[in-house]
Amino acid sequence: MNAGRPAPTSVNQSVAHAELIASFKRAEEDAAHKFGLIKAVAKKGPKAMQAAVETAAKAAKRRDSYAKKLDVLGVSLKD
Repeated sequence: MNAGRPAPTSVNQSVAHAELIASFKRAEEDAAHKFGLIKAVAKKGPKAMQAAVETAAKAAKRRDSYAKKLDVLGVSLKD
C-alpha cells in the first residue's frame, strides 16, 4: 500500500541529515566569525586576544565535530 512513498525511517533520516548539515553550516560561519574577531581584539591586549583565540578554537572544534558526523554518514559538503 505504500508504493511510491519512502519509508518513514528514510524521511526521518533525510530530515536528520538536513538538520545536521544546517548545524554544520552555522558552526562553520560561527568559526569563521570568531577567527575574524581575533584580529579585532588584537589591539585590546594579550588577555583579550587569548580569550578570542580560545573561543575561536572551540568554534572550530564544534565545526569539525559536525563535519566528522557528516563524513560518517557519507555526506560531503566540499565546495
